[in-house]
Amino acid sequence: MKKIALIKELIILTLATSIISASVFFFMMPSHAAISSIAGLAIVLANFVPLSVSMITIIINVFLLIIGFITCGREFGYKTVYTSLLMPVIIGVFEKLFPNYESMTGDATLDVACYIFFVSIGIAILFNRNASSGGLDIVAKIMNKYLRIDFGKASSIAGLCIAVTSILAFDTKTLMLSILGTYFNGIIVDHFIFDQKLKRRVCIVSPFEKDIREFILNELHSGATIYKAIGAYRMQERNEIITIVDKNEYQKLMAFVDTVDPHAFVTVYKVSEMQYRSKTLPERTFE
Repeated sequence: MKKIALIKELIILTLATSIISASVFFFMMPSHAAISSIAGLAIVLANFVPLSVSMITIIINVFLLIIGFITCGREFGYKTVYTSLLMPVIIGVFEKLFPNYESMTGDATLDVACYIFFVSIGIAILFNRNASSGGLDIVAKIMNKYLRIDFGKASSIAGLCIAVTSILAFDTKTLMLSILGTYFNGIIVDHFIFDQKLKRRVCIVSPFEKDIREFILNELHSGATIYKAIGAYRMQERNEIITIVDKNEYQKLMAFVDTVDPHAFVTVYKVSEMQYRSKTLPERTFE
């Protein structure tokens, strides 16, 4: 079973890395933009050294992996090593198959937009498998450890520095594409990774509290917490139900509430992170 799980994991990692590599070759390389990645830096350096983008990428990634292991220990697992080395290999295969490739869209701006969209899908898949494409993430990890810079900010700083290097080899239009591409790439990646995982904290006040509570427990199979709430105008005491649900559960819950009590008082908050620290209670929410 462990071998099957490992094979499945490697297939998913390979698929995600292939998407990222294809995005780099078919969209970022033709645009010449250096968008927050080691491959972006390699595109710039390829204009000054007699090496291909794939070769420069693998050299930098190996160097960063060595530095990462020396400075941060074994925090970079086999997944990061695998994807860091696989990506330049796949890019190298594309370089052999399409030696004179120029652009799929014929427009640098559109190439950057396509790159951002497709690379975000690949990065999101890796993130959901607790992996990364290495490279810039290693730099950010080192900055986080030694400079005490938040990991997200460190990634943005490193990405922006790479984007600025495009001016060394290309014109100001490419520089602006690189900077804007880096900015929007961060936004889109956050959308693919974090927004899809956001949960909702739903607070409901209704005289049909029992029906709503039973629906949450029995139909959604979720937990809930009940508080006593007193209205300031009439000083009337009501029970407030609080539950945390995902996107699909939220839609089902709202549809049920609209049916049972269209006039229910409902407030909704987005929840990006939950931590449960109790060692005695097995449930994530109080029942």
